[in-house]
Amino acid sequence: MARIHPTAIIEDNVTLGEGTSVWDNVHIRHGASIGDECIVGEKTYIAYDVRVGNRVKINAMVYICAEVTIEDGVMISASTTFTNDRFPRATFPDLKSLRPSEPDEHTLKTLVREGSTIGSGCIIGNDLEIGRWAMVGMGSVVTKSVPDFHLVLGSPARSIGAVCKCGLLFHKFKDGDSGTYACECGLSYEIADRVVNEEELATKGTKDAKKEFELATV
Repeated sequence: MARIHPTAIIEDNVTLGEGTSVWDNVHIRHGASIGDECIVGEKTYIAYDVRVGNRVKINAMVYICAEVTIEDGVMISASTTFTNDRFPRATFPDLKSLRPSEPDEHTLKTLVREGSTIGSGCIIGNDLEIGRWAMVGMGSVVTKSVPDFHLVLGSPARSIGAVCKCGLLFHKFKDGDSGTYACECGLSYEIADRVVNEEELATKGTKDAKKEFELATV
């Protein structure tokens, strides 16, 4: 059963998973879906039809607009703002009527992949993807997709290194570097041209490719 603070506004057709907590002055619009064991911090706004996975932490004063999808295990820190329109206008060109707030052909999607972290005070652009287990440093402005396991910082945000599933920066990127790199927690990763894979997945990929080659040459 979800726990909902009495000051929260939960509109019709909202799905809240088992064990999810919604804190004070949260506003969740109609059609939104939030998975199990999530935390939605105070004064956060979640727009209509947003999809949030399981065990997601959304801190205070986060703005999540329509067409955002958040996978399992994501951390979204305080005062983060999502966007969904690159060239927004309040009105039509004649200035006589407001543009509707519902999604239309100008509304762009954003996908936040599993395990990733977005630091506090970030602005997330649209028509992009935050990769698996990636990390966006606090105060960053994300204008393009972030690869898996990358740490990005700044405005606009740029990749500076690779982060482990545990959250530590285990490698700072240099031009042309490649090889196997281990985090102090014990997990290892293969890096080639700034593409980061868990070592076991990279090894599996190599074996699969070798097997396919052998089958093709029989």
